[in-house]
Amino acid sequence: MNWNARVNRCFCAGMLGVIASAALTGCQTNMGGQTLPSAFYLRDDVQYFPAGPEELLPNQERALAEYRAEQEALRTRIDAR
Repeated sequence: MNWNARVNRCFCAGMLGVIASAALTGCQTNMGGQTLPSAFYLRDDVQYFPAGPEELLPNQERALAEYRAEQEALRTRIDAR
């Protein structure tokens, strides 16, 4: 086998390996536990998160009130028997 053919074959195999690894890894990078964006993040569509209560206290108060009402209803049913 000719030396130029061997170098050419090794170069092609190396380039194929580089292209395959670039295609299989994707665009995002994971460094230090963080997923970093791709190079096209400025052109990416924006996700919409609707506005909600900033505090979870109103939800908790409502859930506690519902729980107390259910418990009171159960007590009255048990007492009625």
